[in-house]
Amino acid sequence: MIKAVLLFVVGLICLIKGGDWFVEGASSLARIFKLPEILIGATVVSIGTTLPEVMVSTMSALEGHGEIAYGNAIGSVICNTALIAAITLALRPGPVDKKPLKLPVAFFYLAAAVYCVSAYVIGSFVRPIGIILLLLFVTYICLNVRSVKGLVGGGSAAAAQAQSSSAPADGAQSSSDGSGELPMSRIILYLIAGAVLIAIGANLLVDNGTLIAQALGVPESVIALTFVALGTSLPELVTAVTSLIKGHGSLSLGNVIGANFFDLALVSGVSVTLAPFKVPQSAVLFGRNASLVFEIPTMLVVMTILTVPPLLTGKLKRWQGILLLAIYAVFCAVQFTM
Repeated sequence: MIKAVLLFVVGLICLIKGGDWFVEGASSLARIFKLPEILIGATVVSIGTTLPEVMVSTMSALEGHGEIAYGNAIGSVICNTALIAAITLALRPGPVDKKPLKLPVAFFYLAAAVYCVSAYVIGSFVRPIGIILLLLFVTYICLNVRSVKGLVGGGSAAAAQAQSSSAPADGAQSSSDGSGELPMSRIILYLIAGAVLIAIGANLLVDNGTLIAQALGVPESVIALTFVALGTSLPELVTAVTSLIKGHGSLSLGNVIGANFFDLALVSGVSVTLAPFKVPQSAVLFGRNASLVFEIPTMLVVMTILTVPPLLTGKLKRWQGILLLAIYAVFCAVQFTM
């Protein structure tokens, strides 16, 4: 048991460091090829911080632990929203640009709709559902690339003005990586080492998380919804804290929402396509599968609390963060009492 706990912690550390190196290498590579910072934040950084979830969920599904793959995706969305984004909002709320949020928010709810159809109507995550989720992911990336190309390549005064107006927020992320650009050799090293550490960490996390769950008599889905979800969300936490220190809360918000969409579309899409599984049932609540009456609804509620106010008012409020943190505390407490 002690060995499993120690290896579980080692796995978390590998995931954190691997995600950090991968994001740093990918961001530097994108800047060297002169990709706009807005594209880096919307795609490369969010994909990089979601890689731990991809690795954990895929390996879990392939090893026959669909509960971990399923719980990790939902738990990561809840953790990203009700803990990571909530901390940012509670400590430093402020104005936010509504326009960049519309695309990731819309695609998140599209992916959530597919998720709900699988869970409530089909009762399992079949391979066609995984393919649909991956198609949503590809479409989202293509729309981001297209919008950025139109922004920087249109040649009109309006496009130039739009690019100029987005520069401060984009520059914030660039400056967070340091003033000097990494040499290509170090970028490649970071990418390879980051990917290797993520793979090792994911393997340790899945294997030992399963052992801990069995030793404690806790269902695997509960471990996935809490400890594994928190561990694989730590790259987003690092990004959020860095953005908060730099005074760019909206940058953290965009990364969290983008990562949440990737959790459903990319993480679940890959794992379901490779190894379909049925909706797990670890507990019963009100006579029904607890996942259907508590976990998925919680995911949708916290995302609504996070996204609707800034889309309507263009502002982030402290009450959102406090309410989300309270919901997360209740969520974790309920998980361990069911």
